[in-house]
Amino acid sequence: QLQLVESGGGLVQAGGSLRLSCAASGGTFKNYDMGWFRQAPGKGREFVAGISWGGARTAYTDSVKGRFTISRDNAQNTLYLIMNSLKPEDTAVYSCAAVVAKSGPIDPRRTYDYWGQGTQVTVSS
Repeated sequence: QLQLVESGGGLVQAGGSLRLSCAASGGTFKNYDMGWFRQAPGKGREFVAGISWGGARTAYTDSVKGRFTISRDNAQNTLYLIMNSLKPEDTAVYSCAAVVAKSGPIDPRRTYDYWGQGTQVTVSS
């Protein structure tokens, strides 16, 4: 069973940057497509970014395009999310998730099978 642990959240001023990490264990990391999701207080969970098993295909929600970058290091079993030009509306709990890899574009509507516990990102104005 794949286990996921996020780190790297914190408090940052608007315009600042953070790098989130998601460490995977208990399974073969490269067999999974990965995603980052977020949930703000009082709102539903939102797809932020996704990446295919080998890193060749990515997808982003419109509000983070050009500011966030998803990447992965399969040798280190780690997923990353680099967040630049952060805005107060990016404040949320960010979680990584995994789903068995398949071909085709990254679909934000896919149902993911494994989830981390989340890490808080707070952006002050």
